[in-house]
Amino acid sequence: MKTFVFTLTVLLFAIGSYAQESSAYIKGGFNLANVSVTSDGRIDDAKSLPSFHIGLMGDLPLGRILAVQPGIFFTGKGTKSQSGQPTDATYFKASSNPYYIELPLNLVVKLPLASKSSSLFFGAGPYAAIGIAGSNKTEGKIYSVAYSSNDKIQFSNDDPTTFNEQEGAGFGIMRRFDFGLNGTAGLELNGLLLSVNYGYGLTKINSVEKNADDRNKHRVLSFSIGFKL
Repeated sequence: MKTFVFTLTVLLFAIGSYAQESSAYIKGGFNLANVSVTSDGRIDDAKSLPSFHIGLMGDLPLGRILAVQPGIFFTGKGTKSQSGQPTDATYFKASSNPYYIELPLNLVVKLPLASKSSSLFFGAGPYAAIGIAGSNKTEGKIYSVAYSSNDKIQFSNDDPTTFNEQEGAGFGIMRRFDFGLNGTAGLELNGLLLSVNYGYGLTKINSVEKNADDRNKHRVLSFSIGFKL
């Protein structure tokens, strides 16, 4: 704990020292969301769900080539599955699309390009997110008899500080809080930001499951465009 406080103090001091050079971007783009399906964290690409993100990102220099990029985003996650085709007598299609307010905090390295206001960057960091909305959709046919449903996602009202307890857990209920790691890379081009990000969830999405393996965790590949404010 003391090490964390010391590190945070140094980080805040460094940010303050370069505050006059800080900037902010409005940023949004396209998500390919998925959920891991194996105990070692792999995903099934066929289950990727298109979604989106939008929000604000800060850029706080820590030196000539280092910067901290905090952010706040409204972002979609989830997955989908399908068995058969709509023209078949029996088929099934389902999607789960939860929406989160996500707070990433990335440390990036910037490599200057020919223009002083342009750079190539890459980095990583943690994120924390809270589920606020979403839906579970199903449709299909059983021997040509069609059915469908569209239900709001229920989130557990767990306290993220009680690591050994899961308040409000139950079958069919999703964990409200999601934590994970980001990897990011991109280009800053005279006030225009182009980036790609991969979110690697560390928390299982089902409220009744423990974190014994890497199954059922969020995986989100994002492509973004941003504009300097």
